[in-house]
Amino acid sequence: MSINAKHLATFILGAAAGVAAHKYLQTEEGEKLLEDLKTKANDLKAEAEGAIDKAPEYFDELKTKGSEALKTNFPDAESFLKDLYAKITKKGDAPGTDITPTPDPVA
Repeated sequence: MSINAKHLATFILGAAAGVAAHKYLQTEEGEKLLEDLKTKANDLKAEAEGAIDKAPEYFDELKTKGSEALKTNFPDAESFLKDLYAKITKKGDAPGTDITPTPDPVA
């Protein structure tokens, strides 16, 4: 792996940016910026922890409302899915439930 001028220039620019950021953060304005960032980070952390605590309630509500909406808009969906499941699990044992496989066009 050779070091060419582009890599060297990138390293020098990165180091210069790091030095400039360090100098800026040592000023009064930079320290105020750091305090603001810490405050915002703590607020986001608290908000995320609150969301984690509320997640189970949210998903229970979503499940309840989703099932109610499904029953309201598609009243026979439950029986259709039960019949479909029964046909799949029996694999053709019942009359009229033969599942013919689709032939492979390549074979």
